[in-house]
Amino acid sequence: MKRIVNADPYGKVALQGYDPVTFHTLGKAVKGDPYISAKHGEHIYFFASEANKEVFTAHAEKYLPAYGGYCAYGVTLGVLAPVEMETWELVNGRLVLQYSLEIRKKFNENKEANLAKADEGWAKITERLAGQ
Repeated sequence: MKRIVNADPYGKVALQGYDPVTFHTLGKAVKGDPYISAKHGEHIYFFASEANKEVFTAHAEKYLPAYGGYCAYGVTLGVLAPVEMETWELVNGRLVLQYSLEIRKKFNENKEANLAKADEGWAKITERLAGQ
């Protein structure tokens, strides 16, 4: 099945070049080094260290952002929207991103219900786009 990922359409760099592991290990967004990269599916991820690259390579599913790195609130509405990195948060062990800090605040007003809606929306979006 084709993986839907919010990535640079030319170089296929995911997560805007941020290291997906540091959100979990350091609790912050850290830009990765293009010279320390790994491919997952059709997309490339950058890392701040070789150790993070190794951790990701061994357990990629744990570190991939929820909803392909698209705005979780947008997914509740059935749309793929871009994200701002400062909106990141870990929710139930998943990296969740939003369009803006204002949208994150709105999403978090009813976080559990919105997560359920986003999960349902993501299933519909991936089903719809998988054949393209």
